[in-house]
Amino acid sequence: MLKKRKTLITIIAVIVIISGFIGITQTGKKADESRLLTEVKEGKFEIIVTTTGELQARQSLEIKGPEALRNRELGIREIKIVDLVQEGTVVDSGDYVAELDQTEALSKLKDIEDELEKKKSEYVKARLDTAMELKKLRNELIELEMREEEQKLKMEQSQYEPPATQRQAEIDYERAKRDLKQAKENYSLKVEQAKAQMNEVAINLEKEQRTKQKMEEVLENFTITAPQGGMVIYEKDYSGEKRKEGSTISPWDLTIATLPDLSGLISVTYVNEIDISRVKPGQDVRISADAFPDEEYSGTVKEVANIGQELKNSGAKVFEVIISVTESDDTLRPSMTTSNKIITDAYENVRFLPLEAVHTEKDKTFVYTLNNKKKYIETGKTNENYIIVKGLETGKKVRLDIPQN
Repeated sequence: MLKKRKTLITIIAVIVIISGFIGITQTGKKADESRLLTEVKEGKFEIIVTTTGELQARQSLEIKGPEALRNRELGIREIKIVDLVQEGTVVDSGDYVAELDQTEALSKLKDIEDELEKKKSEYVKARLDTAMELKKLRNELIELEMREEEQKLKMEQSQYEPPATQRQAEIDYERAKRDLKQAKENYSLKVEQAKAQMNEVAINLEKEQRTKQKMEEVLENFTITAPQGGMVIYEKDYSGEKRKEGSTISPWDLTIATLPDLSGLISVTYVNEIDISRVKPGQDVRISADAFPDEEYSGTVKEVANIGQELKNSGAKVFEVIISVTESDDTLRPSMTTSNKIITDAYENVRFLPLEAVHTEKDKTFVYTLNNKKKYIETGKTNENYIIVKGLETGKKVRLDIPQN
């Protein structure tokens, strides 16, 4: 009897375990099925182009190196930044921002000073040579004047001489007068020539003196200060790299950093050639900064480029789009990366399903109902995740997956 009772208890335990296993299996199966179901939703349907952008100030004041560096006479091609305040530093007008390397400028100044000494020597030499030459010409004029006077006396004294002697005296006197006249004219021309030569030498000397003065002024301005108060944001060079300690500026691009107007920000982004036809000025944009993903700001498409450009390290063509941030706060800063959702179209009170729930076969569109039957429907616009549907009631559940049987 005891043996039969133990056998019965064992059988009952096995039955309980099997029943529990079946129940758990059925529960899991139902849970799996529920996870593979979705329902038709109704409401606002937006078509969005999502892009990544970078915040910039709509207006900013440039912090530049000395403008005098643009003077070609100085011969400076580039200047290195040896010190620069940290990006994001808030400065007042006149505060220190950067220091430029004086090595090349000092070398150029030495060359200019050497050239200036050379020009001074040339000026002194030209003045002495001119003085000596003109003195020689004046002595010759004195000799010619005395010779003319002498020939005049001989002519006057020859009136008692034979006619031939008188005629010879007249000829000698006329020749002396002509020589004196010609010498005076030559002297006048020589004086004008000497003035021109001295003027040219003096101009070259003054030019070199001005160059030296400009170089000295440039060197005095190699310590860069803020033209007004604001937040320092590093400038980008032609390659897109931010200028920092060790970077260089050139006479053609003197900007070291900027002081942006934080009250007016824009997000500069790029849209691929497939989506650009849908992006238009005036469209609403939802903007979020990667640094603050939980915060969202409103914006508007301001400009859309007409001409595309090739994306770096890629053959894809993109178009620049400028988005104006119409709502912002003190946390947003230039150079922050943004996620921009450009709303290219919107529909009110429409029904839609996830894209995975809608299938196509032989140009017909359908969904799978709960009993694994095909339900043919009409569809409309799509966005990244959903598609507009017709022929289904709001709240109706359909399968997300394809039934196995």
